[in-house]
Amino acid sequence: MINIQNLSKVYRTEEIETTALNELNLEVKEGEFVSIMGESGCGKSTLLNVIGLLDSPSDGKYFFNDTEVSSFNEQKRANYRKQNMGFVFQNFNLIDELSVFENVELPLIYLKVEKSERKEKVTQILERVGIGHRAKHFPQQLSGGQQQRVAIARALVAKPKLILADEPTGNLDSKNGKEVMELLTQLNELGTTIVMVTHSQHDANYSSRTIRLLDGKVVNETTNKTVPAI
Repeated sequence: MINIQNLSKVYRTEEIETTALNELNLEVKEGEFVSIMGESGCGKSTLLNVIGLLDSPSDGKYFFNDTEVSSFNEQKRANYRKQNMGFVFQNFNLIDELSVFENVELPLIYLKVEKSERKEKVTQILERVGIGHRAKHFPQQLSGGQQQRVAIARALVAKPKLILADEPTGNLDSKNGKEVMELLTQLNELGTTIVMVTHSQHDANYSSRTIRLLDGKVVNETTNKTVPAI
């Protein structure tokens, strides 16, 4: 699914040049659950942004499902992203003025899905993540764990090929964090490809493979044979 070749990302200002990714190579197969780890500043979030087409590389190539996407312009990246990817953020990024239903419905509106079909898809995905009974509530009426379930539902509602998760349990207590990781695991077992950035080794153990970055390069990969006990 993901094939990254000698990819670099350099940020430049008038006074300084910072290399966030340095000739990085990476492959992620369809159906994998991959964790990306490393110290702050190692390039984790930059890599996730490039994979999610939120940013473009300075050099190198990025293939998504055999399509070379690294040279796409901003509009083409946005369209491709909407059709293929879903995002789960540490801070949930829900819109407070919209209900749970309306937050999850947004990606379908952007894709110009008909209203009757939107209602059916949103209802189904809210039930799937166990938050259907909160459809009419607003984000501030929910716990952190419930808000993250809504965010996951929003990421999944358009049935993307890839879910990108950036510290998905970072703002949750251990109980809610565990529930979110178990939900992501269940989604992966149903075929969803997941790439997750995390500082937590406990969370990384849920994934099938852990990739460690240092100074913008992959320095180690491990296969995870067990997940934390439920």
